[in-house]
Amino acid sequence: MDWPILMLFFFGGLSALLLLGLPVAFAFLFVNVIGVYVFWGGTIGLQQLILSIDSSISTFVLVPVPMFILMGTVIFHSGIAYRMIDVLDEWLGRIAGRLALLAIGAGSLFGTLTGVAMGSVAMLGSTLVPDMERRGYSKSMSIGPILASGSLAIMIPPSALGVILASMGQFSVGKLLIGILLPGLLLAVVYATYVVIRCHIQPHLAPAYEVVPTPIGPRIMRTLQYVLPLVIIIGIVIGTIFAGVATPTEAAALGALFCFF
Repeated sequence: MDWPILMLFFFGGLSALLLLGLPVAFAFLFVNVIGVYVFWGGTIGLQQLILSIDSSISTFVLVPVPMFILMGTVIFHSGIAYRMIDVLDEWLGRIAGRLALLAIGAGSLFGTLTGVAMGSVAMLGSTLVPDMERRGYSKSMSIGPILASGSLAIMIPPSALGVILASMGQFSVGKLLIGILLPGLLLAVVYATYVVIRCHIQPHLAPAYEVVPTPIGPRIMRTLQYVLPLVIIIGIVIGTIFAGVATPTEAAALGALFCFF
């Protein structure tokens, strides 16, 4: 069968299922099952599909993924993530585009803690976008940094996608996570630099507003209370991998365990 017909079958069937409201995962599964049955010899193809799925998800390399997701779930539901945003906001003061910078900084930190982009973007969007709109931020300067911060969860370890890519490529998870750290941090710096420069050139994108200064003592205490524990968890996860003390699986388990404390 010609490839244009195969492409039409796949994308046409997938688009139709998505338009009907079927969840994305089930839409892909349904199209793949039908395709395997038609093009791979009926039941023999289905048996091969089952064996392939089993071998893909039963690998030990993927164990860190649910641990990273558990870390993010505990942090979000404990409320410490929202308090951390407030503390970081106090330290930024009257910097141009402070809320956009806050989105990038918080996105970097949450990406490090969870390894999953969607949870970080959803939380930052629900927390910061209403305040940005109330302060007169433009759509590009309110939504853009939050969406951009989602890419940092992929680049800054621990990264769930990085673990999956290492599993698919069959190379060291630890080396991949170490290798993507510096590019992820550089990407965060580039985002922040762009926001500062753009806000200085076009101040109307992020209008300045009065900020009530807080005493340095209480600010430091809140930092130690709400930010330091998250930094310690990051150090445990990334530090043990860097030092070679623990594998990515063991580091993810340690991070998930310390989130409960």
